[in-house]
Amino acid sequence: MIRAEKPRHTPTRRADQWLWFARFFKSRTSAARFCLAGRLRVNAAPIAKASHELKEGDVLTFFAGGRVRVVRIRALGNRRGPAAEAQALYQDLDQSPDNVAGSRAE
Repeated sequence: MIRAEKPRHTPTRRADQWLWFARFFKSRTSAARFCLAGRLRVNAAPIAKASHELKEGDVLTFFAGGRVRVVRIRALGNRRGPAAEAQALYQDLDQSPDNVAGSRAE
């Protein structure tokens, strides 16, 4: 008997949950509202659902903290941890002069 091989499951995380884990929002509710308003782009495509599934390697573009943020997901995370743990979840791809100068100062 030949069995079809099951497709491997790629781990995913809801957009609102990941944004909250990564500390871009103070509450998951505010992250969900942000997604529902269509303010988040995943791999350059706008999404309108907080339940959109994100995976490692996705590039997110959104406006937060007075500037446009462009980040690549490094890890999905399992909890909302301290700031250092949250920063390990993503790579900041923003190349604005303010961000580049700030990263050189560190």
